[in-house]
Amino acid sequence: MAEGSNGPLQDRVAIVTGASRGIGRAIALHLASLGAKVVINYTSNSAQADTVSSQINGDSLVPRAITVRADISDPAQVKSLFDATESAFDSPVDILVNSAGVLDSKYPTVSNTTIEDFDNTFNVNTRGAFLCCKEAANRIKRGRGGRIICMTSSSVASLKTGYGAYAASKAAVETMVKILAKELKGSGITANCVAPGPVATDMFFSGKTEEMVNAAVEVCPLGRLGETRMWLRWLGSWLAMLGNGLMDRSFVLMGDMCE
Repeated sequence: MAEGSNGPLQDRVAIVTGASRGIGRAIALHLASLGAKVVINYTSNSAQADTVSSQINGDSLVPRAITVRADISDPAQVKSLFDATESAFDSPVDILVNSAGVLDSKYPTVSNTTIEDFDNTFNVNTRGAFLCCKEAANRIKRGRGGRIICMTSSSVASLKTGYGAYAASKAAVETMVKILAKELKGSGITANCVAPGPVATDMFFSGKTEEMVNAAVEVCPLGRLGETRMWLRWLGSWLAMLGNGLMDRSFVLMGDMCE
């Protein structure tokens, strides 16, 4: 890639959690194309993370992307993630996109959800979002137009069966981020959630039968699954407005993302 010089996010520093694949990967690549320096956070698959980093850096002698392994449910590892970012780019973080998340691919009813699966869902989706938001709120410099963005889910509103723990974990994040946005008033930092609907990623397809996939497609206005590239344009435009004060700090975007 290695383009993005003189882009609207030139030399801004962004952390994208869960960036080795899926939506997180697409966001990391897009931010880099806009000129940002990007940290590719991952939990287990270093090969996938390295591929994303290599795609961004290309043949550039000065890396614009690095990979950092960190379990976002662990406060010490989240702190290390931010420390590594600041050290690598000699700059404070400007943007956090918390895209890391887990979904129980067994799609159990609430009554059949195990305590272990419930705890795992909330540890990553909710506790992880809290720890990342907390660190970002304390690290992003005031007055620079920083951004804190958490990926949630349209399942919070659609209330699909089989998504009890997942939807609840994301609903908690939406509530927390709305409050965080109020707490950041006057700082120049915005806090927002983005809640996509069915998007064709590995996590979406995991554990789903053909019937389940078709059912998801049927509720999309255009009769097909969303693709990450479809909404990266407005996300990039949104982030490009760093520092102009035009964004509503309590905004939560809901949508099926099937356009």
